[in-house]
Amino acid sequence: MGPLQPGLPSPSMLPRDWQLAVIDIKDCFFNIPLYPGDAPRFAFSVPSINRAEPYKRYQWTTLPQGMKNSPVLCQTFVAQVLSPVRRLFPEAIILHYMDDVLVCAETTTYLRAALNKTIKAIKDAGFQIAEEKIQLSAPWKYLGITITGRTVAPQSVTIKDDPRTLRDLQQICGTITWIRPLLGLTTEELAPLFELLRGDGDLASPRELTPAAKRALERVAGAIRSRQAHRVDRVLPITLAILGKCPNFHGLLFQWDTGRKDPLLIIEWLFLPHQPPKTISTPAELMAKLIIKGRQRLRTLAGCDPACVYVPLNLEQLESLLQTNENLQISLDSYPGQISIHYPKHKLFKDTFYLAPKSYKSKTPIKDALTLFTDGSGKSHKSVITWKDPESQKWESDIQIVEGSPQIAELAAVVRAFKKFQQPFNLVTDSAYVAGIAERAEHAMLKEIQNKKLFGLLTELIWLISHREQPYHIMHVRAHTDLPGAIAEGNRRADHLAAVIA
Repeated sequence: MGPLQPGLPSPSMLPRDWQLAVIDIKDCFFNIPLYPGDAPRFAFSVPSINRAEPYKRYQWTTLPQGMKNSPVLCQTFVAQVLSPVRRLFPEAIILHYMDDVLVCAETTTYLRAALNKTIKAIKDAGFQIAEEKIQLSAPWKYLGITITGRTVAPQSVTIKDDPRTLRDLQQICGTITWIRPLLGLTTEELAPLFELLRGDGDLASPRELTPAAKRALERVAGAIRSRQAHRVDRVLPITLAILGKCPNFHGLLFQWDTGRKDPLLIIEWLFLPHQPPKTISTPAELMAKLIIKGRQRLRTLAGCDPACVYVPLNLEQLESLLQTNENLQISLDSYPGQISIHYPKHKLFKDTFYLAPKSYKSKTPIKDALTLFTDGSGKSHKSVITWKDPESQKWESDIQIVEGSPQIAELAAVVRAFKKFQQPFNLVTDSAYVAGIAERAEHAMLKEIQNKKLFGLLTELIWLISHREQPYHIMHVRAHTDLPGAIAEGNRRADHLAAVIA
C-alpha cells in the first residue's frame, strides 16, 4: 500500500479572510481498532525478570504505531470519518493530514456548523479531541505553518548556525528546503550550504561553515524574520513568472491585486534541483523545466493552469524558441493561457528580472568567416586545431599534448579555439560528443562531475562561449571519409596531425 498523500496540503490555498479552526486528534493511532481476526498477527512477547517464568504473550487490539503501513491505515480511517462531513458542507474546506484537521469557511456561522459536525464525527468514531489544542482565532498554527487572515509563514524556526557534523548540516538543509517555497530562498543563494553536504558520508564526519555558507545562513535567518507568502484570493487568477539571472532561474506562482497598496500576492516559490540531471542544461531547457513544474504544481494546488506565464525573453527570442526549441514546445503543450514578456511593475520583479542574454551561436555557417578544424587522440594525446590562413592561404596549426581520452583531447582543442580566436568562425569537429557539448554550452548550467579534468574544461568552455561577442557555428562531420572538398580536406589534416607518428 503506497502513500495516500505524497505531500502536505498548502495553507496558501486557503482563501484570504475566510475563518479557520484547527483541531488535533489525540492518540490517533491508538484509537483505531484492529479487526479482531488480524489481532493475532500483531502478537509480541514480554520476558520476565531473571527468566522467572515463561514469556507473557500479548497482542495489539489497536493500530500499532511502528508498523510500516500504519500511517496509511490511519489516514484512510480518518478520511472515511471525515467524508460525510465534506459532503454535508461542500462550501467548507477541510484539510486533513494524519491527526491534524483544519476546517475553513467563508463565514463564522458556516464554520461553526462544519466544525461541530467534524468534532462529532471524530468523537463518534471513537477518537478523542485534544480540547486544549483547538484553535479558533488567529494566528493559527498548522503543520509547522503560522496562518493569519491573509498571510502564511513558517512557525518560529531555529536554524543552528554552528553545525559540527554532516548530521547537523543535513538537518539544517532539510529544514531550509521545507520552508524555502514560502520564503523565496533561491538555489543560488543556498549553494554554499548545499556544497558542504558533499564528501565523507559518515554522519559524524566533521563539517565547518565557510564564509559563503555563513552568509547563506544569515540570508535564511533574515528571510524567516521578514518574508511571508499569502493566502489565495479566489477571484484573482494565479500566474507564473520565471525569474533569476540566466542560467540560475527560479519560478514564482503569484496573484496581482490592483486594489492593494502592494499588489503582489506571493503564493509559492518554485526551484530547480541544486544539481541538474544532465551534464549541461541550456537556458531554454531550464525555463521549460520550471514551466512544467509550475503548471504541475498549480494543477495540484488548484486544479488549473496558470492564467499567464511570464518569461525573461524579448519578442524575437520568444518567437524563435517557440518555433525551434522542442523543450519549450513540450512545456507549453495544450497550455490555454497567455505567454507574456512584460512583467508587472514591482520592486521584486525589478530586482530579480534579467533578460536572457543575446545568443551568438549561429544555426547556419557564417559566410566569409575563418573555419577551424579540431581533433584529438587518446594514443598520441595530441590536441589539434588547424586552419587555413585567409591571407597567405597556408595551413597553420596549434598542437598541444593533453592526457586523457580522445574526447578530452578534442574538447581541450575546442576550448583553445574559443580562447585563441575572438573573430567570427566556423568550427568543424568529427566528435559528436564534443560538437554536442559546444552546441549546448552557451549560458548553460553545468552539473558537477567526478572527472575533475573534464569538469574544468567544461567550466572554461561555458565561460568562454557565454562571454563571447562574435558569432560562431559548430559543425559535426563523419571521420575518415574519402569525400572531396575543403571540409573533408581540413578534417583529414586535423586527423593526420593528431595521429601517432610511426
